[in-house]
Amino acid sequence: MGGRAENNKRLVWFENFLCWREEHISQRMFIIILALFVGFFCAVAAFTLHTIINQIGLLLTSSFDKQTANWLYLVYPVIGIYLTSLFVRYIVKDNISHGITRILYAISSKQSRLRGHNCWSSVIASAITIGFGGSVGAEAPIVLTGSSIGSNLGKLFRMDNKTLMLLVGCGAAGAIAGIFKAPIAGLVFTLEVLMIDLTMASLLPILISCVTATCFTYIFSGSTSLFTFQLDSDWIVQRVPASVLLGVSCGLVSLYFIRTMSFCENIFARFKDRPYVKLVLGGAVLSLLIFLFPSLYGEGYHSINLLLNGETQADWNKILQNSLFAGNGDMLILYLLLVLLTKVVATSATNGGGGCGGTFAPSLFIGCFCGFLFARIWNIYGLGVVLPEKNFALLGMAGVMSGVMHAPLTGIFLIAEITGGYNLFLPLMIVSVCSYLTIIIFEPHSIYGMRLAKQGRLITHHTDNAILTLMSLDSVIERNYTPVEPDMYLGGIVRKISRSRNSFLPVLDAAGNLLGEIDLRKIRHVVFRIELYHHFKAHQLMVPPAATLHDDLPMTEVMKAFDDTHADWLPVLDSEHHLKGYISRQRMYGMYRKMVADMSQE
Repeated sequence: MGGRAENNKRLVWFENFLCWREEHISQRMFIIILALFVGFFCAVAAFTLHTIINQIGLLLTSSFDKQTANWLYLVYPVIGIYLTSLFVRYIVKDNISHGITRILYAISSKQSRLRGHNCWSSVIASAITIGFGGSVGAEAPIVLTGSSIGSNLGKLFRMDNKTLMLLVGCGAAGAIAGIFKAPIAGLVFTLEVLMIDLTMASLLPILISCVTATCFTYIFSGSTSLFTFQLDSDWIVQRVPASVLLGVSCGLVSLYFIRTMSFCENIFARFKDRPYVKLVLGGAVLSLLIFLFPSLYGEGYHSINLLLNGETQADWNKILQNSLFAGNGDMLILYLLLVLLTKVVATSATNGGGGCGGTFAPSLFIGCFCGFLFARIWNIYGLGVVLPEKNFALLGMAGVMSGVMHAPLTGIFLIAEITGGYNLFLPLMIVSVCSYLTIIIFEPHSIYGMRLAKQGRLITHHTDNAILTLMSLDSVIERNYTPVEPDMYLGGIVRKISRSRNSFLPVLDAAGNLLGEIDLRKIRHVVFRIELYHHFKAHQLMVPPAATLHDDLPMTEVMKAFDDTHADWLPVLDSEHHLKGYISRQRMYGMYRKMVADMSQE
């Protein structure tokens, strides 16, 4: 009883606080306060995750002999995936993979509402996966964590759906800004990848979240960055052709990344009800790849820094350490090529086997290797002016990330901010744009939006499509209809008409299947002739509907069906073809106009 009374006191106190807030703090100011807290919590989450990952990795690999292969690479990744899968299955009890895709889905289909456990579950799961060698990134889990923090803070203080979407964007932006100490990249990421349309009213909270997360990350971890970079040589205009070709190459590598990832995911999807088969398959593939190519262990940022900061061949040969290639510097190009090709397979095996992580870091990793390889091969064959390999490794990071994520601005600003490579701003733009223009020829959606786009649930910057995506089909279905049986005589139909509010009557069989409709406007010539009441039956008077809709149909297709048929009402069927109800053109357009007005408000 005491515990219940205490809870009631807290509830009363919270209700009083909400009332006080509404009276003394404006909505705009309160959103800014929430954005500040979201940024702070994002910084805490990012710092916590990277600390745990580093400590686990240091504990497991600090004693490895760098000059030989280590058999423990065959064991650690499997243990990590197994522990993660147990944590997800028995503690979280929810699917937390594909973090950024889940955010897009929440925005598109669930009014930006993310579950409370997403505030912490992805941090723990990805820390275990990556710490034990899972070849994935920590960025997507942290972005999901930050977005969930924003969503749940908004739900706690009973914000409307539009504000929830803004706070989700604040969380995602704060997460990117906190991880990389890159506030501009966080803002641009929210705009490009999450595709939240920014107004002047929403720009300030997202900026505050980014700046807050960045500042607290500096406080927690100092001025060190994930990557260090010193400009090898100033960029010259003679390198424009090479930059364009690198951009095209990055676009093709991005295509390989997306297609291979999709192919591997489809293989693991066949065993979705057999988790131990997935664990064995994913663990075996991942462990073997890491044993052969230790650069695939974890996020791979150590290898990226080796390529970005090497000065001599001996420096770059350090990337061969712990592998079967150690001591064979003449095989560096082959090693880099094999790592580039197998990284996406290792990432897919990690997630497919039961691990938790994202594709953000793998895209940076592959991009760095791609850029370095491009410059090294260019210089070996003397294809033109000598290319600084470190610089092109940096450009490759922006190029592949821009292609995989369909976000050239994010690639440009992120790489420029995290490496201080502002002197390469123009070639960063050239490579990122060329990569994006190449990939969109083959793939219209990013790796994050590809799954939702296939279901018609991806929100976009196109206002009409965005609103139709946010609309719920279930919310516009009219379930108040008057059915008739196919053998009912006209006299019975007339009595049904007197009780119906609609201009039609659906004809259903005993199982609830729609056979046709009786349009009252088309039976006027017989409806008042009493002598015909026992002459005609419903199946003789019915006509097929202009079109039928299914309850899982995207609203864009529903709108198209109305435009094609010019119908006032269309029936909605469930998966078993039973009638669920009708959609009114008038009601649908009314809701659409209201959502346009709401979205247009500042």
